[in-house]
Amino acid sequence: MAETPNNEQVAVENNFIQIQNRSFAFHWYSDSINLSKTRYRLVPYSKEWSPWTARNSAAFFNLKEGNYLFLLELPDGQIKEASIQIDLPVWKHPLFYITGIVILSFIGFMLFVILFRQRIRKITHNIEEEFKKAFKIKQKAREKTVGVNAKTVKAQARIRSRKYKKVTVLFADIQGFTKIVEHINPETLIDELDRFFFFFDGVVEKYNIEKIKTIGDAYMCAGGIPNINRTNPVEVVLAGLEMQKFMQDSKAQQNSEVGFWELRIGIHTGPVISGEIGRKNVSFDIWGDTVNIASRMESSGTAGMINITGVTYELIKDFFDCDYRGKMPIKYKGETDMYFVKRIKSELCTDEHGIFPNKKFEVKLQHIRFGDLEEFVLNKLETELEESMFYHNKAHTQDVLTQIEIIARGEKVSSEDLLLLKTAALLHDIGFIVEYHNHEDNSIRFSKELLPNFHYHDYQIDQIVELINVTRVGQRPKNYLEKIMKDADLDYLGRADFISISDNLFKELNLHNGKMTIDEWNRLQHDFIEQHTYYTATARNLRQVNKERQLQKLKVLVNS
Repeated sequence: MAETPNNEQVAVENNFIQIQNRSFAFHWYSDSINLSKTRYRLVPYSKEWSPWTARNSAAFFNLKEGNYLFLLELPDGQIKEASIQIDLPVWKHPLFYITGIVILSFIGFMLFVILFRQRIRKITHNIEEEFKKAFKIKQKAREKTVGVNAKTVKAQARIRSRKYKKVTVLFADIQGFTKIVEHINPETLIDELDRFFFFFDGVVEKYNIEKIKTIGDAYMCAGGIPNINRTNPVEVVLAGLEMQKFMQDSKAQQNSEVGFWELRIGIHTGPVISGEIGRKNVSFDIWGDTVNIASRMESSGTAGMINITGVTYELIKDFFDCDYRGKMPIKYKGETDMYFVKRIKSELCTDEHGIFPNKKFEVKLQHIRFGDLEEFVLNKLETELEESMFYHNKAHTQDVLTQIEIIARGEKVSSEDLLLLKTAALLHDIGFIVEYHNHEDNSIRFSKELLPNFHYHDYQIDQIVELINVTRVGQRPKNYLEKIMKDADLDYLGRADFISISDNLFKELNLHNGKMTIDEWNRLQHDFIEQHTYYTATARNLRQVNKERQLQKLKVLVNS
């Protein structure tokens, strides 16, 4: 609808005629203007204007997708316009075909995987019946020993399905298994497989890794499930090194009949989906591209070696020596770098072969594991502390944690001492969740219960308890680490935002310890700061000058 110079109106309407053929009709009319002679044009469909006509409609058929502008010229030279847009049907859109190709390709890949697994099953199925019976007897006995059965699965309270962002998957496969089957009697074969897998189970349990399944001569496990952690890439590679060392030692001790057992291992880190399958015989499994890529790393590896992707390498390179192998194309994923893991770095291991980690390795790994502890504790503080905690809250814990790191690095403490200080800073106020008074006792009790779950040693927990204990009001530090802890906890006395932090503490104390006037609070603050001492040179350099300024301001308030 558009206005004429005389404020008279001409209406141009467009109607769907047949959407399947992308056809449209336009109609125009007016109650006051003579429309006996008009002409029209559809841009960009028509390059020229139509002849002048007395008709009041126009139709267009089989239009291509896109935007069109209908122009109508009136007898007085005015031009009216109306626009339309034609979209492709969903089934004719290029994205529809691309999606279809992707889906069909994925189905084809899954069929390939299924056929490949069926081929493996067919090979193992050719072993004599005696082999099968012996294997079942041995497997049931071993599962009963280690508790791997349906009841154990249910007892671990796994949910039906779950997505994990960072899981490290390991595939291990015995090289030349089909040749071994042809040259060994079934009973010996079962004994050897059982011995290998029983050792693997022990290694997996040692490093808190989840065994997924065994298929014939293949062994599959994954780190980071069902309990999420940041250290699973390092722990899975450690497990792989121990598996390879065991196979190499076994080969050296085996007789000629079973003297060619060798192991290929492939590892990749990424997201997976886990869940339970089956109704009567429930089993736990994982799916996703991470599983497929780990399998590719195994099949592309070399006997006696551990083949990892570039993703896993970036997560473990500070702990292990690795050799770059080149790139491998991965379907739908492009190319991925591959590395062979040679050994633990010489400064981080206890043996000449680089298989077993030393204390320095362990502390380095504990620093990574600290991230899991920090996430857990900060979330607990955020969700369980009362809103009336204006000072002793999550922000205060984060401030102390930050200052611990600054002072500790300034004082050049060891890596292990830094870990202990950070852990104490993280947990020193967790007891406020239970009660306000004597919260240090609750913090200590909570730390003793929690820290063993994050692989802290007893002697480390004892030191952390002492560091928490020194944060009590009036408690004097007895050693250098306690001095650092004390300085970090009272760092706010020399900060530029002292006033706002002090106000929050005043509100909190008034609420929990009884009312006091602002004058009483200023006097209390003045006396406390006047008697306070920063114990470390780093803290004095950072905060002493500003603390003295705060003291002078408080003197003015107290004496006014």
